[in-house]
Amino acid sequence: MYEPTQLRTFLAVAQTLSFTQAARRLGLRQSTVSQHVRRLEEATGRPLFVRDTHGVELTEDGEAMLGFARTILAAHERAAAFFTGTRLRGRLRFGASEDFVMTRLPEILETFRREHPEVDLELTVELSGTLQARLEAGRLDLILAKRRGEQAELGGEELVWRDVLVWIGAPRLRLDPERPVPLIVFPPPGITRARALEALQAQGRAWRIACTSSSLSANVAAARAGLGVMAHTRGLLPPGLVELPARAGLPELGAVDFVLRKGRRRGATQEAADALAAAILAGGDRLR
Repeated sequence: MYEPTQLRTFLAVAQTLSFTQAARRLGLRQSTVSQHVRRLEEATGRPLFVRDTHGVELTEDGEAMLGFARTILAAHERAAAFFTGTRLRGRLRFGASEDFVMTRLPEILETFRREHPEVDLELTVELSGTLQARLEAGRLDLILAKRRGEQAELGGEELVWRDVLVWIGAPRLRLDPERPVPLIVFPPPGITRARALEALQAQGRAWRIACTSSSLSANVAAARAGLGVMAHTRGLLPPGLVELPARAGLPELGAVDFVLRKGRRRGATQEAADALAAAILAGGDRLR
């Protein structure tokens, strides 16, 4: 009833919330992406997206289709691998941003390991800037990292999803407009750190560093204790913290993209990287 090609297109649009970005990811024309979505909506008899001049949003039925689409595509890929007799092997060095420590990425990796037991998967968790440097140096084969929304795309990148950065803190935290903003930040080259400092400086708002740690868990603990505020992705809001309201008077932080980027190795490593990238793209909505 539901064509795998149409389901893959649906997932790409659902994760990027953009027909243009989905077309770029899939190597299709935008008109083809629209056609796939329309045919899937005809097959379900339900609208899956709400489209207007401001953007694209999933409907309630679209949210339900996310789980079905992942399940159908996973079964399809397992069947194809079984009957073609292909087995991935080799060593795969995968790097993930600190942002994903508290998400369901481990579930995706667990499924990948179960389906490809002969791949030696090595995981590195670091800041996005550090991951990019290690990939360039040939020390990683695939990374899942964030970059600024306005930054030009690098070679080999695939957009997983786009979000915005917001200020977050403890529910009872109140900022004194007469005192410097207490910041909880990652060390350089943290992208959220740089964006927070730039935005405050552009606003002319004084600030001070209340906590610095390369560990997301440590920074979240400091924020829960009321030590200060963090710049963080809205779609990855940690439990126990809330987005600060506009009345706090803090500047907007702009967009952020989460991307997959592959290294330059070939052969078995590249095949394994392609397979893991496909698994992450298929389950990208679960990371939020």
